[in-house]
Amino acid sequence: MKYGKKYADSLKAYDKSKAYEAKEAIQLAIDTAKAKFDETVELHCKLGVDPRHADQQVRGVVVLPHGTGKTLRVLVITKGAKADEATAAGADIVGAEEIVQKIQGGWFDFDVCVTTPDMMGLVGRLGKLLGPKGLMPTPKTGTVTMDVAKAVKDIKAGKVEYRVDKTAIIHCPIGKASFGQEKLFDNFNTLMEAIIKAKPAASKGTYLRSITLASTMGPGIKVNYKM
Repeated sequence: MKYGKKYADSLKAYDKSKAYEAKEAIQLAIDTAKAKFDETVELHCKLGVDPRHADQQVRGVVVLPHGTGKTLRVLVITKGAKADEATAAGADIVGAEEIVQKIQGGWFDFDVCVTTPDMMGLVGRLGKLLGPKGLMPTPKTGTVTMDVAKAVKDIKAGKVEYRVDKTAIIHCPIGKASFGQEKLFDNFNTLMEAIIKAKPAASKGTYLRSITLASTMGPGIKVNYKM
């Protein structure tokens, strides 16, 4: 396989076969982020679970202490006083039936959708549209709630969802390369603590199989991490 010059140079900066301590791995991820834009540093965590079984699903949300560095557009589908609360909390778009109609027409100009339980009869119609895009509100991630103000503020503050995929891997951002080592280390630890806490009782054997950090355009760096 032929790599670009920047990527090839990055590969020379570290030992691909070695698992580094978290802080060192984070610094290497920063050092190998050579793109002209501020790259996102992502965590890729292979778990010892079988996602085909409902009792081995690993999913949750966590507020990263330093956020993700990305400004998310938050849509809140609700009415009345809750709509006012959502607007006051900083929601980018607030609406009800008219928003549902826009989405049914193919509009998806938002990153996160929050709604109140009383609106789920209406929002439920959007399952086939929002579900595949990972935008469907759900109580598990705190996006179906009566406390819409808290939901909006948490999302704006840097709340991220982690979820194991079909191959038993969690992919999740921990911030931008420009954050520096200390802030990314704080975010990394917060996310790892949440993933460990979410270990299913049905999971047997080694839970954390492997952990890799990588910037958007950079190579994967193995992390030595013990529970």
